[in-house]
Amino acid sequence: MKSTKIRIVAILIVVAVVALVWFGRHRIHFDWWEFGQQLRMADWRRIAFALACIYVGYVLRSIRWVWLLRHKKKVPSLSLLGTQVIGFTAVALIGRVADLVRPYLVAKKTGLPLSSQIAVYIVERLFDAGSMALITCSVILLSPPGALPHPEVVRRAGYWGLAATVAGGLFLVAIRFYGDAVTELAARVFGLISKRAGQAVADKIQAFHSGLDTIRSFSDFAIAAAFSLGMWLLIALAYLQITLAFVASPQLAAMTPAKAVLLMIVSGGASIIQLPILGWFTQIGIVAAAISKFFGAAAESSTGCATTLLLVTFLGIVPVGLIWARFERISLVRVAEESEHAGEELAHHVPVASE
Repeated sequence: MKSTKIRIVAILIVVAVVALVWFGRHRIHFDWWEFGQQLRMADWRRIAFALACIYVGYVLRSIRWVWLLRHKKKVPSLSLLGTQVIGFTAVALIGRVADLVRPYLVAKKTGLPLSSQIAVYIVERLFDAGSMALITCSVILLSPPGALPHPEVVRRAGYWGLAATVAGGLFLVAIRFYGDAVTELAARVFGLISKRAGQAVADKIQAFHSGLDTIRSFSDFAIAAAFSLGMWLLIALAYLQITLAFVASPQLAAMTPAKAVLLMIVSGGASIIQLPILGWFTQIGIVAAAISKFFGAAAESSTGCATTLLLVTFLGIVPVGLIWARFERISLVRVAEESEHAGEELAHHVPVASE
């Protein structure tokens, strides 16, 4: 029943996109011939290198997950690569509702409880956010004057981002060592609003606390952080290589690492709410607008670059994931439904803190 609904929604989205393009084709000046020229003249060797960086990033992500669950169960370093590839393929095609596919597949593959893998997923996301924030803040704060557009705004955002990163780190330390006390305090504070809100916040904090049990020493933290930083540096390098590939655009051909990181942040923000199919076009539009506004590139080259960024960094894993899922005999729609249902059951009946 759900799969039928997903197909109906997908068809409606495609119809809406076609209607939008038809409506706007005479109202928005866009030279499709120039757009095609920008793509034809691009340096596809750089784009291929960027795709390789993205693929290596998935390998590092798989190894990091293995490292984070090693206190629960030791498995070969690359044994979870398929779960990561298939999981991200599901997110790319179905949307954020498929976020639990990865922990669900890992739980089935390793025989560990789903709650423990959701905890690992939470920690993984925390490392992603911290690594991205650290790279961004470092680039913004260390860039020479004039290296970035709107330097005052960007630098102020860098300071706020650094402060948020430090605050988040302190909060995680507090949860790691004083998890029960923090949970009780949060339950009391938010319980003043409603008992249900207090319990919900307490459950979330307990999930963080359970997940952080995967980090039991400084070496655990340092190695997981090294994998995370390496992965996000590869992603940033992919962004840089793709923008430099558009040699017919002077603005993009002169792209710097600092500007590429800024573009990566914009793209990451645009992908937070990822709808199936429609989300691809909204992300292209947001990123293209940012390239045009921040760097002064023409609409055609901006759109060509934004489209290539989406195809390489987000959809580039889809062909591999579909083939892998075929060999594993996994239906993406079915596994997305199963993982969503299992997550809902876990939230209502089995507290993550029980692990």
